Amino acid sequence: MKAAIFRSGNIVVDTMPEPVPAMGQALVKVLSCGICGSDLHAAKHSHRMADVTRRTGRAPMDLTKDVVFGHEFCCEVIDYGPGTEKKLKPGTRVCAMPVMLEAEGPKGMGYSNKYVGGYAEQMLLAAPMLLEVPNGLSTDHAALTEPLAVGVHAVEKGALKGDEAPLVVGCGPVGLAVIAALRLKNIRPIVAADFSPKRRDLAVKMGADIVVDPAKEDPYAKLARDKRVAIFECVGVPGILQQMFEKVPRDARIVVVGVCMEPDTIEPMFGIVKELSLQFVLGYTPQEFASSLRLLAEGQVDGASLITAKVGLDGVKQAFADLGNPEQHTKILVEPWR
Repeated sequence: MKAAIFRSGNIVVDTMPEPVPAMGQALVKVLSCGICGSDLHAAKHSHRMADVTRRTGRAPMDLTKDVVFGHEFCCEVIDYGPGTEKKLKPGTRVCAMPVMLEAEGPKGMGYSNKYVGGYAEQMLLAAPMLLEVPNGLSTDHAALTEPLAVGVHAVEKGALKGDEAPLVVGCGPVGLAVIAALRLKNIRPIVAADFSPKRRDLAVKMGADIVVDPAKEDPYAKLARDKRVAIFECVGVPGILQQMFEKVPRDARIVVVGVCMEPDTIEPMFGIVKELSLQFVLGYTPQEFASSLRLLAEGQVDGASLITAKVGLDGVKQAFADLGNPEQHTKILVEPWR
């Protein structure tokens, strides 16, 4: 089969053996797979990502071997491994968390040497985790389930009571998902900040009440002062946390959703004096993933506004470069069958 492979620091299109499902696994055809900001970070900071992953006690990518990225996918069932319950018939469109179930515990895919991600014509999924795409939901929109679940989880982990003043800093796909999740919980007014005019426009479509260009005005000044402040950091670059420590009011809660791949520095005294709460988040629960698929199917999230282009495997490398321009693209979908 063909795949867009991360090899020796570059993305190349090549053939590789078709995966063979074992017991408990399903073989699927990849219909659509979104390019995530984490994929861009992983390609740019691959050695650092591997090092940090190792130091956190998790199995890192072996960068001397091929890796196929892609963890935001919608697929079609082809077959099952031996002894596996065939709960969904071949041809059924499905989504699933990018996790393979093994005896020693769940293993991630998309940054794995063992399991290929969605930038391939075929891949393996954990059969018990397959979710049928509800009737009527397009394949493109179903592929947005994973990034929406990230935003849903971030808002849940923020433990908001409903009377907070939220500020979302960074309106890329993750920030937009956070805005959508805040709107669905009716936690308003939602302030969103981004340097990009296009992303500010998208923030409004997702549910932001106030959008701010940080180059021209202070987004923190737009927050309601009679409410406790909840800040969602959705940028993931060094310096943002320290800026927040200095800018946010006393007793604010900062939820770190952005994935910073580089060392960063904060001055704890700001957090101490202001009694700030700092919450880091990662991923989502199976329930949040399934809920996100339903939200898309019910039309409660405007998925169409997020998708700005589609490419085949031959276009993945250029798509990585194009996504560096926020005025040009928000979410590019890979269709490996093209």
